[in-house]
Amino acid sequence: MGRFRLDRHPLSSFVLLYVFMYAAFGVASPFWPLFFEERGVGPEQLGLLLALGTAVRLVSGPLAGWMADRLGARRAVLVVCIAMSGTAALGLLLPGGFPALLLASLCQAAVLAPVTTLADALATRQGDATAMAGRFEYGWVRGAGSAAFVVGTLIAGQVVSAVGLTSIILLHAGLLAGATLVASLSISAAVDHAAVTEHKASPLKGLIALLHVPLFRRLLLVAALILGSHAMHDAFAVIRWNAAGIGPVMVSFLWSLSVAAEVIVFFLIGPPLVARAGPAGAAAIAAVAGVLRWSVMALSTDPLALALVQPLHGLTFALLHLGCMRLMIEIVPARLAATGQAIYAFVAAAVTALLTLAAGALYARFGAAAFFAMAGLCAAALPLTRGLRLRAAGQGQAAISG
Repeated sequence: MGRFRLDRHPLSSFVLLYVFMYAAFGVASPFWPLFFEERGVGPEQLGLLLALGTAVRLVSGPLAGWMADRLGARRAVLVVCIAMSGTAALGLLLPGGFPALLLASLCQAAVLAPVTTLADALATRQGDATAMAGRFEYGWVRGAGSAAFVVGTLIAGQVVSAVGLTSIILLHAGLLAGATLVASLSISAAVDHAAVTEHKASPLKGLIALLHVPLFRRLLLVAALILGSHAMHDAFAVIRWNAAGIGPVMVSFLWSLSVAAEVIVFFLIGPPLVARAGPAGAAAIAAVAGVLRWSVMALSTDPLALALVQPLHGLTFALLHLGCMRLMIEIVPARLAATGQAIYAFVAAAVTALLTLAAGALYARFGAAAFFAMAGLCAAALPLTRGLRLRAAGQGQAAISG
């Protein structure tokens, strides 16, 4: 009868945690815009709601991570955040119109934001401890999560068709409750203790040092343009498809195609492609794929056309991310690795928040043609990718070291 301990079954524990977490994301993420639209939220209000949610996550994510590291209690903070996010999700079912929906959504965004970051911190630390023994690989854990996202999305499409959109809230909250139990009962707190002494250097000095490196600034700009171009898709793709008569089952299938492509690129296609083309080539491929993907989204709602371009998400997100990570390994010193990741995540999320806010106004005014604006962002990023050459990486390291 004892606790299912991490030190005995670390891989099983983390796989189970990620399955619950990402299944919770999968059952809800594609349908949030449609759920809010059904509750009377218009395009501009939806843009505001999603943008403010992203802004809240920008603050709460780093704050919770800092608190967890300072206290040496990543697992405890993770458990609290997952439990509170499930409870806050149920608040979306309460009456009160747009103000109540906005309040509940922002509360959930605040407590949900740190979940994946804290889980990754625990999983990667466990991976460092056991990977050499061949018993644990972070990629297996993250891959299980992505697969669970796909399965959750497909199941949600069937349930929504049969029961309605309210079901996604109940599924989402229930899966988060399962993740809370796994995190509290199956994950050991032992890996937290070393976190207290990790961050001795000044975060401000590290930030200033990195921002003085031109190659790092260019990386941030390219990533912001291409990743930010997803804002219109995330906010209005399902609404556009629904208006065109595409039902929940097909919506979940289309959304799952993009996630499945992401998994394939992360595990199979991306690493050798980045090794051969380099970060600059990977970013250029992602930019071209973005121009194609968003142009088709602007012009067509034919399910076949959408099914052909949705897998481009594997390039516009996963391949770009792999290229950026490869470049950051080269130009960011190990002592500033966490700072570099924090800056990268902050800039991408901040730009996405601003573009989501703009997406609401653009979609309200131009409808589907607003997707051309996202294609324009990728087109603007394309010439900038030439500057992401690894030949300049040594200069970046030297600039920071000096």
